[in-house]
Formats: sequence, C-alpha cells, structure tokens
Amino acid sequence: MSAGTVAPAQVPDWRSILFVPADQPRFIDKAHLRGADAIQLDLEDAVAPAAKAGARRALPGAIAALAAHRVPVVVRINRGWRDAMADLDAAVHAGVHAITLPKVEDSGRVRAIDEAIAEFESERGLPVGAIGLLLLIESPAALPRLPELAAASPRVIAMTLGPEDYSVAAGCATEGPALLGPNLAVAQACAARGLLPLGFVGSIGDFADLTAFRRRIEQARQLGFRGAAVIHPAQVAILNEAFGPSPAELDWAARVVQAAAQAGEGAFALDGRMIDRPVVMRAQTWLARAGAARPVMTAPR
Repeated sequence: MSAGTVAPAQVPDWRSILFVPADQPRFIDKAHLRGADAIQLDLEDAVAPAAKAGARRALPGAIAALAAHRVPVVVRINRGWRDAMADLDAAVHAGVHAITLPKVEDSGRVRAIDEAIAEFESERGLPVGAIGLLLLIESPAALPRLPELAAASPRVIAMTLGPEDYSVAAGCATEGPALLGPNLAVAQACAARGLLPLGFVGSIGDFADLTAFRRRIEQARQLGFRGAAVIHPAQVAILNEAFGPSPAELDWAARVVQAAAQAGEGAFALDGRMIDRPVVMRAQTWLARAGAARPVMTAPR
C-alpha cells in the first residue's frame, strides 16, 4: 500500500488511558503495571519545553518497552508544526497504536498529519494506516466542525474534550454544567461515525477525590462515553470497572441473547419488558466487550 493510500485504522475499545510524561523513565518503567488499557506518552503539556528534545530521543525506547509488555501505546504530540513533525519522527514506530492531536479545529490539519504519518510508516516498513488518530477538542471553534473532524481521515479512531484548555477558551468553569454540552457533542459525533467516545464532565486534574471521580465516570457512561484518559494510576481501576458492564448487566444481556435466539425475529417480552432488535444489539455489545461474544453489527465508518 502506498503512502497516499490509507486503510481505516481499527477502532479500539479502551476503557482507560493513563497519561505518562514522556520524559519520566521512572513512571514509564512502571506504566505497564497500572492496569490501563492503553498508555499515553505525553510530549505536550506534561513535558517542559527544555526537556522536549530529550523526551523525543528517549521515546522509541519507551515505546518498545511498553510494546514488549503488550500495552497499546498512544503518543500525544505538540501543536506547532516544527514540534509536531519532530514528535512524529520520534513517535511513528512499531507498537504505537495512535497519535493524539491537541487543539484540533480544522480537518485540513488532520489530513496533513495523516499524510505525514503515512510517509513515516512507508519509510519504516510499517503498515500504512495502522496508526490511528485521537482528536483532542479544546476550543468552542471546533464544536460546529465535529462531524467534519470525525470524518477527516480514516485514521480517526476517537475524540475527547480537553476540559482544561476548553474552559480557558470558552471562559467557563470545568465543573458544573458548563462542559456538559460540549462533552455531549463530542460523544454524539463519535457515535455517529462509529468512533470511540472518550471523556467525562469535569477537570482531568482533579484526581484526589476518588468517590467524586467515580460519580463522574458513572455519569459519563450514561452520557454515552466508553472510556477516558486520566493522569493518576489510582483512577484506572475505576475506569475499568465503571465503563465495563456490571455482573448484573452481563447476566441480563446473556438472558436477552438466549431468549432472542429462541424467539426468532421480532419483539418479545422478558422480565416484563419488551425486547426488540436494538435492545438485543445492546446486549450483544455488552457481551462482546466482556469477551463473551461478538456483536452482530458495528456502527458505520
């Protein structure tokens, strides 16, 4: 496949993505022990400007170490073009599943990054198109363009709201209802395109109160999110539990699928509730996410 031809990247089912500064070997060395579905090595905000060059030099080794532990790796790059290209040069290696683009506002930038990744993939003998893109929405200017951004490249696998930068750009608080609308917009744009919706309503920097954090994640699941990125290892277990189906939900889903197989086509009743095709599909999806079955239908790309 040529560098100009990009196959769709595979949409993952990550419940938890743990941020790790790319210039902190002591955190990287232990990252695979944290239980996260993916590790995001951060070259942007978590790394001081003077340390970025050193972080880039160390990045291929960090990627290889995590890949040896079979941990999916995401790399967040910087916004500026010179930094972004230097970051991609360091990041596009075997073991990287996705690149996070910060402050995304227009589809042209997404396509340009797509092409740059394809060149690196082709030069290094990697499958062209295998590395996905995670779009970080950090300004109100991006909200009207969410459908366009989601469709900008076959590499786009997920979107999430960056609450801290967004709140600065919008002049609003990170807590309370101010970020509910933007988060919902991101989640719905992902659902329409079959992407992974990541996020929750609140500040990503507030990690001390785990009880409050659990409530945010339970709300996020109700809003349609399927995972989130966090900065502290103590938050990972909450993500994995809250974004996965509970034992009661899995039991219900198994009974729905079994009853559907016996009932054949059409609606049927179970536990005093009407069950039709969308409900059966949701039950199959829950079982699939728990590793018990495969869903019969996927969202359109």
